[in-house]
Amino acid sequence: MTAVSVEQYKAALGRFASGVTVLTVRDELDDHGITVTAFASVSLEPPLVLACVAQASYLHEVLMRQDHWVVSVLAVGQRSIATRFSETGRPSARLLLADVPHRRGSRTQALIIEDGMAALECGTEQRVAAGDHTLLIGRVLDVAYVADRGAPLLHVTGSYTTSMTPREVSRRSTGDPWSD
Repeated sequence: MTAVSVEQYKAALGRFASGVTVLTVRDELDDHGITVTAFASVSLEPPLVLACVAQASYLHEVLMRQDHWVVSVLAVGQRSIATRFSETGRPSARLLLADVPHRRGSRTQALIIEDGMAALECGTEQRVAAGDHTLLIGRVLDVAYVADRGAPLLHVTGSYTTSMTPREVSRRSTGDPWSD
């Protein structure tokens, strides 16, 4: 059997649309956060979610020490927030949210981004090393809010989008309506 190349793997999974979330955590020094597109529901009883965090990130170090965190599910108008939290060398989450409505979670003290689709306060139940990431399985301690209207921000083929309509295919393209 031949190994799957990184390029093939990324191309295939890039076709899987996912919602965009920001995971925030507070430690004794500061507030931290990162954009996470690998997020899913795990269980209803008890209410569990899963978030995948790269082991090479500083946030990973913080999440190995801190058991409480927040996942804010972003809405279509929050693309700039997703971009801010995905950049390398980003400053404190407090600074990244200075011009954005936010508050502290009552259960976690982590930052909750307002005006998104939903926000969940979580407590780590389990950490599972998986390749170059760690799967954080968190018990939902509180649902901070759920929007009654709006649409989620999506991530597909390496970029943020607000719809799943493929781009027009030009005569010079490879024929793949999803490629750049």
